[in-house]
Amino acid sequence: MDSNRHGHTRRGFWKVAGLAAAVPVAASAGLWAASPAQAVTPGTWYFVKSRHSGLVLDVLNMSTAGGAELIQYTQTGTTNQQFRFVDSGGGYYRIQARHSNMVLDVWEWNAANGATIAQWNDLNGTNQQWLVAESGGYATFVNRFSGKALDVWEWSTTPGSRISQYDYLNGYNQQWQLVPAGGSTPTTGLVGWATQNGGTTGGGSASAVTVSSASAFTSAVSGSSAKVVRVSGTIALSGMVNVGSNTTIIGNSGATITGGGLNMNAVRNVIIQNLVFRDYSDDGINVQEGSTNIWVDHNTFYPGYDGSCDIKRGSDYITVSWNRFEGTDKTMLLGHSDDNGGQDIGHLRVSYHHNWFNDTNQRNPRVRFGEPVHVFSNYYASVNDYGVATTMNAGVIFEGNYIENTSSPAEIGQGDSAGGRIVSRNNHLVNSPTPVSSGSVAGVPYSFTLDTPANVKSIVTGGAGAK
Repeated sequence: MDSNRHGHTRRGFWKVAGLAAAVPVAASAGLWAASPAQAVTPGTWYFVKSRHSGLVLDVLNMSTAGGAELIQYTQTGTTNQQFRFVDSGGGYYRIQARHSNMVLDVWEWNAANGATIAQWNDLNGTNQQWLVAESGGYATFVNRFSGKALDVWEWSTTPGSRISQYDYLNGYNQQWQLVPAGGSTPTTGLVGWATQNGGTTGGGSASAVTVSSASAFTSAVSGSSAKVVRVSGTIALSGMVNVGSNTTIIGNSGATITGGGLNMNAVRNVIIQNLVFRDYSDDGINVQEGSTNIWVDHNTFYPGYDGSCDIKRGSDYITVSWNRFEGTDKTMLLGHSDDNGGQDIGHLRVSYHHNWFNDTNQRNPRVRFGEPVHVFSNYYASVNDYGVATTMNAGVIFEGNYIENTSSPAEIGQGDSAGGRIVSRNNHLVNSPTPVSSGSVAGVPYSFTLDTPANVKSIVTGGAGAK
């Protein structure tokens, strides 16, 4: 995408939008007479699968940036392949991506066949409105601005091929099956501390490279240039592999890292998604030395030698979301030493949300110094030792969690570490005591949605972890 053209066009949005009504509609009368698809339920997330290729709509490289293109790809279950329909009235809908909250957009108001379909902020422009009609269990989407249908370009069956618009011909490459993804309204895009300090976009819309060996992976994730790395199969690492700045790492379905882990050392702007970590010789993920703007999302962690996802040494502006921890011991450390306050105070700001702690032991997380650390909408199931611990004057907000069969949801102080502060509120308890509270904690600067605590178990178990 030409970022300069993109910026110019969007600044002129309202002027261009005012001309939209003059654009002729090319769709057939038969389609316009069709009833809106009865299968569309606003608020429900769907995989949108091509009848022609069997592949699903996908936001390229899981980008959260405006202008990221739509492609078709093998269904992996990730949230960049899930969409819901926002009613614009009259049978028209905006089609919203679950991971970014942006909507499908005919790029640069181009009415021509073959025009790019990208994601953009929801402005409810006519180039973002799609008439949805159904026939025989398949839906078609015709753009209100251009009158053209969402189309798998040139009848491709290749994963990664582009999605465009074309005259409505009702071909199989313009017909789509809507497959419910489950979970109607959870918070799934980037939320929390990683939205601050300029935000977190990883490799953005850089072309993806797919790797399946340790050597290829180590090379692909190094350096600070923008990059998107897709992981295929199981990769056995030897020790910790350094991940450079401006990196997105996405696992294909079943992608697994074993033997070693990922190390972020004095880097910024990294996204790690849809990976399984197991049998790591040190940490699964280690973030340290002032690293900032890191998003760890939709991964599954099994036991390894040390921490599953540790954050320390002055790192900041981090979100850990929608991960599944299965039987891990030292699950998540935030701050590594009682003696490191000089580097840590004023930093270690992390949001932990919609994670599933299943039969874990401790450090879910264990917090030193950071404030505010926001732990919300997580599911704690049969945690053995303790859930969250606040130490060394840390400030933790512990809210809206579903806590089941957990004898010590929250603790003040841990081991030799002095106590911290914690505000516990609005947690749903099942066979678990009320979490402790002590002192006051600063509020968070970002917006977020707190799910109904009683619904958190079903929401999290339906969406957390790698797919």
